[in-house]
Amino acid sequence: MYRKALLALLVLVGVVLGPPVPAQAHPFGDPQTVAIDADPARPHVVRVKWKVGGLDDLTLLGVKIGVLPEDRVFLDGAVFYQDSDEAAIAPSGQFADYLLRQIVVTGGGEKCAGTVEPPTELAKRGATVDFTCPAAVGKVDVAVRTLLDLHPAYRTLATGPGGQRAVYQADTATHEWKLSNAESKSHKWPLGITAAAALAALAALLFWRRRNRSKQSKHLS
Repeated sequence: MYRKALLALLVLVGVVLGPPVPAQAHPFGDPQTVAIDADPARPHVVRVKWKVGGLDDLTLLGVKIGVLPEDRVFLDGAVFYQDSDEAAIAPSGQFADYLLRQIVVTGGGEKCAGTVEPPTELAKRGATVDFTCPAAVGKVDVAVRTLLDLHPAYRTLATGPGGQRAVYQADTATHEWKLSNAESKSHKWPLGITAAAALAALAALLFWRRRNRSKQSKHLS
């Protein structure tokens, strides 16, 4: 009852003062984050985990992609997050499509295909996208442009393997990441081959020593 009365009052104010003010982004609060990593079990896969900064940003995004109604943003640009916002956004195809448009992974000069895992507790845990590349790579370029379509001042704090860090923003939307797991697999021999090579080297050394000793004993006799 109170909400209906408040909405009616806001509509009346809008009629008196003029057309509604467009929804305002809130880029100066807590920054959104992404975490980039390799999948140890799947050397072709790069995993990107995205998490929104402020809950009002999640609501604004929901309005932007058409999942939430425009009345979730008041005439003065104020945004009020509700639990129902997360429940509506997380399973939507619009949200998955948005992430795949705004986050792009390129490995070896080729674009990697992304798949969004169904988010659980989107506001708290974020969403994960697995990017499958044509081949295992030690380095990838990751572009992150989430929320920049709401306002160019948004920032994204990013972390990667081995303590790597970066800040994504409008003028630096792409960053190169070294995937330590992929590099270690591509540059190191498998354990079985390493052990076999060591045994072969040891056998050769023993054979050389025995042959040397045999020559020395014949020479002395």
